[in-house]
Amino acid sequence: MRFLSAFIACSFILAASSASADSRVFIIANEADSYGVDQCLARGDKCGAHAARSYCQSRDFAQATNYRRVDPDEITGAVPKGANDKCSGSGCGEYVAITCQR
Repeated sequence: MRFLSAFIACSFILAASSASADSRVFIIANEADSYGVDQCLARGDKCGAHAARSYCQSRDFAQATNYRRVDPDEITGAVPKGANDKCSGSGCGEYVAITCQR
């Protein structure tokens, strides 16, 4: 009986850990638009929740669990810094991290 209880407990823990591990963080450019969605996402404001959720759903995830501005120094080797950058707006060089979960 103890073996069966231990087996059920271990099975439950493994199932729970594999379900919670199915998330992914997407780093996207914070592109300024006339709607202000970029600022909602970058500040983590409630107004960015719909945009973050839509972004996740477009990639076959159920929900966005977090979204925030990311400093380019937090991104290791993924953001090129060069003289040929063509961005000239106020949001240049800003990125947003959206955490999506299944």
